[in-house]
Amino acid sequence: MNKTKKMMVGVLSTLMAASLAACSDESLPPKPKDQDCDDWEWDSATGTYVCDDEDSSYHRHYYYGGHYYPSKRKLQRSAAYKSYQQSTEFKAKAKSGIGSGTKGSFFGG
Repeated sequence: MNKTKKMMVGVLSTLMAASLAACSDESLPPKPKDQDCDDWEWDSATGTYVCDDEDSSYHRHYYYGGHYYPSKRKLQRSAAYKSYQQSTEFKAKAKSGIGSGTKGSFFGG
């Protein structure tokens, strides 16, 4: 293998490793510890977790501030969530993550 090919393999390997690191969920907030749901999915649009436990009565409910919301609309009508939406924390979390179209600086993707 000539020097150019070796260099390109090294560069591509580095880029792939960096991409994978950026997509980790290390920078997401900790998943809720709630006995009513064992599987959580991050929803970057709302900046909250959604219960993805098919055996839970809260399956597909949004979780914020210790409460479950059966729909995005109910979540968005919550006074606590409205306050959260105005925060810089929300703006950083909701705008990053897998599929959000932005790099995950505060919140990995």
